[in-house]
Amino acid sequence: MKVLIIEDEAPASARLIRLLKKIDPSVEVLDVLRSVEQSVNWFHSHPLPALIFMDIQLEDGISFELFDSCRIETPVIFTTAYDVYMLRAFKVNSIDYLLKPISPEELEQALTKYNTLHRPRTDYSRLEAIINQLQPVKTKERFLIKIGEHYRSVAIADVLCFYIRERNVFLFTKQGKHYPADDSLDKIESVINPRQFFRINRHFIIRFEGICDILAYSSNRLKVTLSGWKEEEIFVSRERVTNFKKWMDR
Repeated sequence: MKVLIIEDEAPASARLIRLLKKIDPSVEVLDVLRSVEQSVNWFHSHPLPALIFMDIQLEDGISFELFDSCRIETPVIFTTAYDVYMLRAFKVNSIDYLLKPISPEELEQALTKYNTLHRPRTDYSRLEAIINQLQPVKTKERFLIKIGEHYRSVAIADVLCFYIRERNVFLFTKQGKHYPADDSLDKIESVINPRQFFRINRHFIIRFEGICDILAYSSNRLKVTLSGWKEEEIFVSRERVTNFKKWMDR
């Protein structure tokens, strides 16, 4: 833990450092500052430490002046021979107020209080993201299709591809049927199993089991033949060829 000491009495700062090292050998004292002016200059040119030990009466004023001149968000443990500033101390970043001479027990209690209040927090958003990755992906099993005044439920297992034609989205089945779909191709892509389906271009999402043939075409493109498909030719766009090959080569 990196700490800063603001104390104008050399014997007091030396004793504080000895006590800190005895209680917690991992403590690193970044600097010992003796005046308000020196402290202001330090804060303007250094990153904030984890904890500050701050005397109140310094060589050129009182340390509360620092909070008017600098943005200090670091927790502070005040160390002073006077108890008259206690209320004012707790209006800033104070987590404890120790009267000199500081006893080892009081200092240890103050450090324990700091560690309790400022222990690192678990990044639950990152943890949640990891958990979501480990959980099975929930995908649609069926699509409800409206044909005129009638509805029909089409199992995802029967779908060979989804495609766009004249700004409308359709699905094509193993039975050779074309049905209109209510959702956009982007929405459909987000709710189907990515191991079974791949979006080969802006207008087509195809099913792995429906692929009959793949032909190397000009300009680094691939031509795909789907089972039962008798419409236009289907191509994998250039920018998706690499990922399509990886999807196929699993």
